[in-house]
Amino acid sequence: MTTTSTTPLITPADRFFVAGHRGMAGGAIVRALQRAGYGDEAQGGALLTAGREELDLLDGAAVAAWFAAHQPTVVVLAAAKVGGIAANSSYPADFLLDNLKIQNNVIESAWRSGVRRLLFLGSSCIYPKFAEQPIREEALLTGALEPTNEWYAIAKIAGIKLCAALRQQHGFDAISLMPTNLYGPGDNYHPTNSHVLPALIRRFHEAAQAKAPSVTCWGTGTPLREFLHVDDLGEACVFALERYTPAPYNPVEHLNVGTGEDLPIRDLATLIAKIVGYNGDIVWDSSKPDGTPKKQLDVSRFQAIGWMAKITLEAGLIGTYQDFLKGDVRK
Repeated sequence: MTTTSTTPLITPADRFFVAGHRGMAGGAIVRALQRAGYGDEAQGGALLTAGREELDLLDGAAVAAWFAAHQPTVVVLAAAKVGGIAANSSYPADFLLDNLKIQNNVIESAWRSGVRRLLFLGSSCIYPKFAEQPIREEALLTGALEPTNEWYAIAKIAGIKLCAALRQQHGFDAISLMPTNLYGPGDNYHPTNSHVLPALIRRFHEAAQAKAPSVTCWGTGTPLREFLHVDDLGEACVFALERYTPAPYNPVEHLNVGTGEDLPIRDLATLIAKIVGYNGDIVWDSSKPDGTPKKQLDVSRFQAIGWMAKITLEAGLIGTYQDFLKGDVRK
């Protein structure tokens, strides 16, 4: 069971801190807060951000001191060490340690400094590899994780549980959202450390520029994936901050966020090739890992309290490719 408030739980006079504002998700959340009029300085509010050069989230003492100095009242934790299958497989200790440190430092400092409301962003990779589809929130911790990203997933699960424990023991108003695969402005297009969608955009763009006869993609192309435009996520976060709070004694400690629709990676590749203007052959290298065979979220709980994604995949991809072309993101 979930509950919503008819009176917004945040106000323009709140002091918002978005941790990870330079990332794709954090940037979208900042834009959504601004569109909604939050952090209004004329009403005593603020929209606080801090880059790595100003605040190292891996340094617990520095994070505590920053909270004491800036006194945010609402916190969104969108900062994380992220990457695709190759990066997760190559740097498992980094993904586990860094994400645990970031989460623990920000969440604990928020609680100890009297922050009124906190939103933690997780990931759909928290769910078991072979969870029943579409995946309901209750599937958490009911089976083995996908090995190619389990280190990141374990850290995110710990974040959910820390928020739930602080709510249960200390009454700290911490909520968690689990978004599906994100894409959009500000994505990472690194040739080896990016997720599947931005990796395909870069690969097909470069193939079109070079007039390559074929493009080789990892895996079989059969896994099914769901994609959410990051600006839809930003709106979802503002909606949750305004309206959502878990019901008392609610065993569900987080809400899924997504479109509720998925498609085969093979179809995604075909659509991206069309948008980019690549007309060559698409070859699938089945010696490379596919990852989880299907990962579609059940988003009925979030939809039931009044929020739904608005940006279609094709429209979102067209805008994302235009953003790719404008930015210096192909290094």
